[in-house]
Amino acid sequence: MKQYTLYQIDAFTKTKFKGNPAGVVVNADGLSEKQMQAIARELNNSETAFLFRPDDDSCDGIIRYFTPTIEVPICGHATIAAMYAKAIEEETGSCVLKMKTNVGVLPFEIVRSGEAIKVWMTQGQIKIDPPMPEDVEQQIVEYLGLVPDDRDTRCPVQIVSAGHSKVMIGITSRNRLNALEPNFQKLAELSSIIHCNGYFVFTLNSDDSDILSYGRMFAPAIGINEDPVTGNANGPLGAYLVHNKLVDTESDILTFKGAQGEAIGREGCVEVSVSIIDGVPSLIRIAGEAVTLFKTSIEL
Repeated sequence: MKQYTLYQIDAFTKTKFKGNPAGVVVNADGLSEKQMQAIARELNNSETAFLFRPDDDSCDGIIRYFTPTIEVPICGHATIAAMYAKAIEEETGSCVLKMKTNVGVLPFEIVRSGEAIKVWMTQGQIKIDPPMPEDVEQQIVEYLGLVPDDRDTRCPVQIVSAGHSKVMIGITSRNRLNALEPNFQKLAELSSIIHCNGYFVFTLNSDDSDILSYGRMFAPAIGINEDPVTGNANGPLGAYLVHNKLVDTESDILTFKGAQGEAIGREGCVEVSVSIIDGVPSLIRIAGEAVTLFKTSIEL
């Protein structure tokens, strides 16, 4: 039997019960995949992160991510939560940690000012697929509960990835965004055909000068009907906006804030920074704050 330290943390917020909840096991060495999956299923967060000691000199540690049903390669909010928990547990100051993930070794930066902690996550390689075929686009729109007139015609429906792919769907109305009632079964079935599990619906129709976008993310194929605040959607959204010339691409960086969670009462905010080279997105970083809901231990 070993005692494991477990945190429940709300990420992309400083307010408890807001943002996106994630479990974090900070001393996961010794856990089997079966045990990690069981812990993730028991906590029933969209993701739970597991931190391990490094296995070679290329990294400062290893991090793995599980939904209640499956392991996923990378996760934004669970990374913010994990690095926040690590900073608290180990009483670290500001630092950059090279963490080995299933999409490679990535630098995660902990910025600490007194008790305030912000985490910057460098995301994986950017991949932007061509726009969806018209028949598939029509299915996505229908299964999300949208009609064609809801679409923002500037925004092609296409898959974007920075380690964990999402379908980007731009619409014109924040009210329509919050009123969506998707057909989760149909979306899950379609995921196996398009080989993408997440559908990120967003609008650039913001009445807040501090917020560029509002979004919702659905991933029923991996047991997440709706994810409250998604780093691996808002980050790729930045690359998508640059790629499709929906923002100024003359500068060498795009920074903005993406809001999410409003429709389900778990409001949170993701800071996004996209490096731009010759008008092309080259690197995505996201940032967020977090708050501990509870800390406990389990013996297995």
